[in-house]
Amino acid sequence: MNLFEIVKYGVSCREAAELYGVEVNHYGMALCPFHNDRHPSLYVADDHYYCFACGEHGDVIDFVSKLFHLSLYDAAQKLAADFHLTPDKPPSAAALHAKRIRTEAQQLRETEQLCFSVLSDYAHVLRDWKVQYAPQSPDKPVHARFVGACHELDRTEYYLDILCAGDSHERAEVIQQQMADEKLDRLRRRLEKIHKEELEDGYDTADVA
Repeated sequence: MNLFEIVKYGVSCREAAELYGVEVNHYGMALCPFHNDRHPSLYVADDHYYCFACGEHGDVIDFVSKLFHLSLYDAAQKLAADFHLTPDKPPSAAALHAKRIRTEAQQLRETEQLCFSVLSDYAHVLRDWKVQYAPQSPDKPVHARFVGACHELDRTEYYLDILCAGDSHERAEVIQQQMADEKLDRLRRRLEKIHKEELEDGYDTADVA
């Protein structure tokens, strides 16, 4: 077994991210270290990472290579040293098997975490819009974002409530609905565009009460 295989099966992306100072939340999301990320955009799984904002992606070796500006080989060496992995003492067969086999329950949990993170971000934006774009007087036109927030917020919070407190069947239905026809991906791209517009306009949703 070569160095790359030992590292890939011996260290997960999440383990590496956390060791090197990237704080990953309960839902597998983190602030991306590869761009000026103000809202968690980096999804960190055991065997890969992907940033929904800047598009950076790869496995654990790619992650360390980009984080520390190292070649892939040097990144693999760093991981091996930091996690005490050596070619003459590779992970056990049982450990390798555990790393390779991802159960259906694990995959569902990761997808559920991703759905919750994206919908939470969307709900945060909608709540801000209800404040920022609320009509100031009856005779002024109603902003489209205020209308959209009024229509979408209750439904989004309903989905979040199910993901938090629903039974496994209810949560699975929400996940299936959100993943169908790349709906969640489209929402994530929309949120990315919204956050970029906010930065360009000098508006930070975190400042909205």
